[in-house]
Amino acid sequence: MPALSIPGNESLMPARLPNLGWAPRAALLAALLPLLAECGPTRNQFAPPCPARAILGDAANLDVYRASGTSGGARDLTDLVLHARIVGMQGSCKQGDEKNQLAVTVNVGVDLTRGPAMAGRETDVPVFVAVTQGDTILDKYVYRMHVVFPSNVDRITLTPGEANLILPVTPTKSGAAYTILAGFQLTPDQMARTPQTGGP
Repeated sequence: MPALSIPGNESLMPARLPNLGWAPRAALLAALLPLLAECGPTRNQFAPPCPARAILGDAANLDVYRASGTSGGARDLTDLVLHARIVGMQGSCKQGDEKNQLAVTVNVGVDLTRGPAMAGRETDVPVFVAVTQGDTILDKYVYRMHVVFPSNVDRITLTPGEANLILPVTPTKSGAAYTILAGFQLTPDQMARTPQTGGP
């Protein structure tokens, strides 16, 4: 259960109603009911179903190597510029500004390791968030996450920031009809080097 921060570190004690007669006590309860009702959720309203979230397995890892004279040539650890891995997704949803909209917020966590071949301590990493319905990709957003490794630090975990999405919903199609996928935007060479898992 979430903890509540109470100003002044005061303890909250169970409140007792005054020892009144039956009629005054009933009147006091009747007066409190509207105030108590205002503290709860609106009647018959519930949090909307959110889309499922998944990390696309085939695009969950990114290895960047320094340029080689031959395309697809063998490379070892000394050629590694950067290794990145998507380690998590968090998100939330709420009704949008319009009745038939769902506002979705997604955060992606990325673990990054600086390789021995990196020149300098900064680079850009392409991350995507895609909206799917069944096997159909409805939309895709690609953004470049700028990464700065502090001095003497070769491994960090970052988030590229919130991705804010607006999804259409109807009485027969809720947010649960969608899936939000995250991954790295890989080049053809990187895709060829990535073991194919066939799904999230």
